[in-house]
Amino acid sequence: MKDSAPQAVFLSDYTPPAYLVDRVSLVFRLDPAATRVLSRIEFRPNPAAAPGQPLRLDGEKLRLIRAAVAGTALEDGVCAHSETGLTIPADRLPDGPFLWEAEVEIDPAGNTALEGLYMSNGMYCTQCEAEGFRKITYYPDRPDVMAPFDVRIESDQPVLLSNGNRGAAGDGFAEWSDPWPKPAYLFALVAGDLRAVKDRFTTKSGREVELGIYVRPGDEGKCDYALDALKRSMKWDEDVYGREYDLAIFNIVAVDDFNMGAMENKGLNIFNSKYVLASPDTATDGDYENVEGIIAHEYFHNWTGNRITCRDWFQLCLKEGLTVFRDQQFSSDMRSAPVKRIGDVLALRARQFREDNGPLAHPVRPSSYIEINNFYTATVYEKGAEVIGMLKRLVGDAGYARALDLYFRRHDGDAATIEDWLKVFEDATDRDLTQFGRWYTQAGTPRLHVTEDFKDGCYTLHIKQETPPTPGQPAKAPQVIPIAVGLLNPNGDEVVPTTVLEMTEAEQSFTFENLAARPVPSILRDFSAPVILERTTSTEERAFLLAHDTDPFNKWEAGRALAKDVLARMVTDNAAPGPAYLDALERVARDDGLDPAFRALALRLPSEDDMAQTLFDAGVTPDPLAIHAAREKLMLAMAEHLSAILPDLYEAMNIPGPYAPDARAAGCRALRQTALGLLSRLDHGKAAAKQYRDADNMTEQLGALGALLTIGAGQEEVGRFYRQWEHDRLVIDKWFALQTSHAAPHRAAETAQALTRHKDFDWKNPNRFRSVIGALAMNAAGFHDPSGASYELVADWLIRLDPVNPQTTARMTTMFETWRRYDADRQDLMRDALRRIARTPELSRDTTEMVGRILGDD
Repeated sequence: MKDSAPQAVFLSDYTPPAYLVDRVSLVFRLDPAATRVLSRIEFRPNPAAAPGQPLRLDGEKLRLIRAAVAGTALEDGVCAHSETGLTIPADRLPDGPFLWEAEVEIDPAGNTALEGLYMSNGMYCTQCEAEGFRKITYYPDRPDVMAPFDVRIESDQPVLLSNGNRGAAGDGFAEWSDPWPKPAYLFALVAGDLRAVKDRFTTKSGREVELGIYVRPGDEGKCDYALDALKRSMKWDEDVYGREYDLAIFNIVAVDDFNMGAMENKGLNIFNSKYVLASPDTATDGDYENVEGIIAHEYFHNWTGNRITCRDWFQLCLKEGLTVFRDQQFSSDMRSAPVKRIGDVLALRARQFREDNGPLAHPVRPSSYIEINNFYTATVYEKGAEVIGMLKRLVGDAGYARALDLYFRRHDGDAATIEDWLKVFEDATDRDLTQFGRWYTQAGTPRLHVTEDFKDGCYTLHIKQETPPTPGQPAKAPQVIPIAVGLLNPNGDEVVPTTVLEMTEAEQSFTFENLAARPVPSILRDFSAPVILERTTSTEERAFLLAHDTDPFNKWEAGRALAKDVLARMVTDNAAPGPAYLDALERVARDDGLDPAFRALALRLPSEDDMAQTLFDAGVTPDPLAIHAAREKLMLAMAEHLSAILPDLYEAMNIPGPYAPDARAAGCRALRQTALGLLSRLDHGKAAAKQYRDADNMTEQLGALGALLTIGAGQEEVGRFYRQWEHDRLVIDKWFALQTSHAAPHRAAETAQALTRHKDFDWKNPNRFRSVIGALAMNAAGFHDPSGASYELVADWLIRLDPVNPQTTARMTTMFETWRRYDADRQDLMRDALRRIARTPELSRDTTEMVGRILGDD
């Protein structure tokens, strides 16, 4: 039933739980349609809460068989029973500790929302974050209620897993015990016909930890890289953060039907299979990098999320922002740090900046929500990580290390808040972080307006910060912004190395003295703050920085700014790309001293969506088709300008020997693929067709197919690819996505519609649904085709999916979040699609909130 006027939850209304839990004992008698869950929960009154309160237990879609308090059965009518839980009056509760017992029945096979306990191709699986445990049994389902869990699973499934360490096991049952107190959202259970790939890790203190990755039969050969990444993550966390693993077992399970990327359940991580399974013939370099990063992320949660959790869901960034920052550090150490930083900023700008600049803008720590599932956002995760990066930059490496050591000592076992986090840094570094705390409470991306002057050897930067209004926050106070700056003299030598300017006022000036000549500034090095830099610069200056800047990020940024300038003029004035940009690209392409991965990034043009936002910010209404045409025209100009070196560059990046997923080899393949994409525009796909035939790994096979589709060829290869890989579900996801994302703009909706009729299109599987419907967003010109066909198609499918899987539906409504950016006709078409979704009878709470926020006051 559709919620009538869903009510918001406010941070300001937080109150401590009335009762705490000392221990939880659960028995699962698994059955696809009628699983019985028996719970024994040891409660005690919370001394921090007001006395005499009732006991509130969350519960949804549960059939209550029996319940008892302190051994006394609760008769009908004693407790208030609703669709969202039970409330037991205080006068029916003992004054001190007591035992709650209950038996409920649930339907895992009917749980298509993939939240709580559900079935995935015959396997039982759980997903309890954020509020899924209430669909398993009655419980105070909030993160500040923590307890050890004992679990008994009864089933004829061959593998029975839960959190913690293994206990007794026998024919048809297994017991597990997790000694570390945890909130219910970290509970996990898996049961099915699985195969284990095992290894061991010895901790720094000498303890042996059994490692296991559980997969479906036939996938055992795709786990080696995930296991290796796990062991490297465990060692890195010991070496860099001093954090040692704390159980005897660490298990990972790969699941096909999963709404998210992965889940950090204590000792039993559950992963979307696409982020575990990898082999050279089925996974790309990007897949390997994702496996490494996400394995690390979920493992790092053991301390930053599990041992120290968040007090309430408003503090979600406390665990997610910190853990994203940690996994970024890890990947930087494992791979090229500059390339990793550029990749992180590209993702931030593509997702989080768009969020900040639209109707879905919200602070890193929101002050209210209707459905918490809708706040697993780029702002909470990626911007949350940027805030921690700024904090580290401000206090220095030593100060950061002291603060983190104090954080783990002080808050181990706690459900903490952002205030606790900032207080740790204040105590460890003697800094007042009151103003810095605004990064957690103010939405929006600050703009830095920079001007300069030079006189008598003194160079002065004048900086003004401004954050535009966002929904619910019309006025913004100045924030603390670390601005990393270096200065280069006219011959390209660095005369002032990287210096961090700490901006705290709305307007400030910073002066550098004793300079022999007017310098060229390199501002916001390493992207030292998540802001937009607005400064008038010439084409010549950007080309100079691309050639001479010693900061890799700003070197890349100069080239990207050049590309945006060229594309903007091509879109608005029908200008031809000038020689300055093309010559600068040639210097990068020829520079063998640069990391191949960096060169590949430098030669990559801004995305069509990025250009749409750039034009919109400049006061120009973007035309997606004109942007697409200009980008294609510039790619051809690049190919023609580099035609003399492309064949040699393509061949030089061919790595002999068997495939290896290491960073160096992946960087060479990235540059080789960039060269192939340009070559394909000159040789009509001849080199790409040959690479497709000869490829011995998925990176080169899929890259060749993409190059062919981009130039309107490759239909024969599309058919061959399917016939070769139709048995591999993850590879076929790539096949679906490639066709939708590379379709000609006027045929994008038609292509996606045809793919939804394919026999392998399983719209109830989130990965498959995203690979067709979600891939339309990757085809910006196709999604925004003026016919509105893509808008209609997406709306049709979201309406169909919502009653089955509200979480995935709600997340995919963000395809429409930039609707105000475009012309009136496109706005009308997108608004109509959104309103049609909003009018759907019994629309879920998740989707209702998201559509309402995207539409705003319309």
